[in-house]
Amino acid sequence: MLKITLVKSMIGRPEKHRKVLRGMGLTKMNRSVELQNTPSVRGMVQKVSHLVVAEEK
Repeated sequence: MLKITLVKSMIGRPEKHRKVLRGMGLTKMNRSVELQNTPSVRGMVQKVSHLVVAEEK
């Protein structure tokens, strides 16, 4: 499992980044979601790595 927390705002970010964040279920700052550690989720985290913090559970 991965715990992913949104630490920077998505205001002013490209629409692609916003769609990735919404796809992971992150809509507000400092909110966390727990997702399965799959290659697709890892790719999403990598795309927006400057906006989120991911830690392994």
